Amino acid sequence: MTVDQIVTDPGLQSVLETSTRTRQQCIKLLEQAEASAVSASASLSEDVQLDLSKQQKLLFSYLATLRGSNRDAVLAVRQTKQRTAEARQEIDRLHLHLQNLYYEQRHLRGEISACEAYDHKYQQLPLIPVEEFIRQHPEHADDDDHALTIARISHEHVEREALEQERQGLLKKKQELFADNKKRKDDLASLDKDLEKFIDAAKPIQKIFEKEY
Repeated sequence: MTVDQIVTDPGLQSVLETSTRTRQQCIKLLEQAEASAVSASASLSEDVQLDLSKQQKLLFSYLATLRGSNRDAVLAVRQTKQRTAEARQEIDRLHLHLQNLYYEQRHLRGEISACEAYDHKYQQLPLIPVEEFIRQHPEHADDDDHALTIARISHEHVEREALEQERQGLLKKKQELFADNKKRKDDLASLDKDLEKFIDAAKPIQKIFEKEY
């Protein structure tokens, strides 16, 4: 696999092309320099000197382009490193946020499990069976389990309030009967005392009638 097949970035391909031209230009100048060295005893013609000057200027332009490309590459690397560092910080932040979400998820699952396992007081209430409740209240036939449970608890609350009112009424009636019975007992006790007094008062008369004449 050649370099051209490996490097696919347009910017790098341009740098490779400039580098190739620079290398070729250097080889060309070296060949001309070797040829000039062979004929060092003879003076170079103006055309040869002019051509060498042009070739040197062309080489210098290639080298300047390479230096500019190198400077741009260095700046690009710095920018890439900066973007990479910023991206890494963002990834670390998101990773930390994700870990917090996982922790919160585990916490919420634990809370949900605790709630599901909790022995709710309403489960101990003697609620009427669902079938009987729906038969008495058909408007709740399409309710879900949650709404149906709330309706059954509300029904139980109303029933218990009614029973409590009935109990209070019976208790009040009981207290009234107890007070009436106590009054009657007191009246009877007072009557007994009056009868005893009457009997005691009638004894002299009874003795008179018991005498024999």
